[in-house]
Amino acid sequence: MHQAVHALGVRTERPGLHEITGEVAAWVAGQDIRTGLITLFCRHTSASLLIQENADPDVARDLEDWAAKLAPESPGYRHQDEGPDDMPAHLRAALTGVSLSVPVMERRLALGTWQGIYLFEHRARPHRREVVLHLIGE
Repeated sequence: MHQAVHALGVRTERPGLHEITGEVAAWVAGQDIRTGLITLFCRHTSASLLIQENADPDVARDLEDWAAKLAPESPGYRHQDEGPDDMPAHLRAALTGVSLSVPVMERRLALGTWQGIYLFEHRARPHRREVVLHLIGE
């Protein structure tokens, strides 16, 4: 059994879904592990990870709209330390999750035809996010 770990930096300029499938797939392909499992972990409390359709950009826009309606900016939150988008970002991350697992087969992500891996940025201003990749297998 072998393991590999990598910290993937992701720059976001705006809120919304930012596809990272290509970067993750390239890193997996470069490892000496043919079959296994990759775990992705977002090291933030105001961004999250999703596997979603990557064929139609309307899917991403609809998800972004849904999250904004579910946890809107509001002066009613107690936590306002970093601005009006701070607490809604925490709520959205809690609802969508900060970790994913994807099987690896023949050094490739075993994603479905229309699936992509996304970092979901929930804050309004630009950020540098970090996603830790942990691959284990043979």
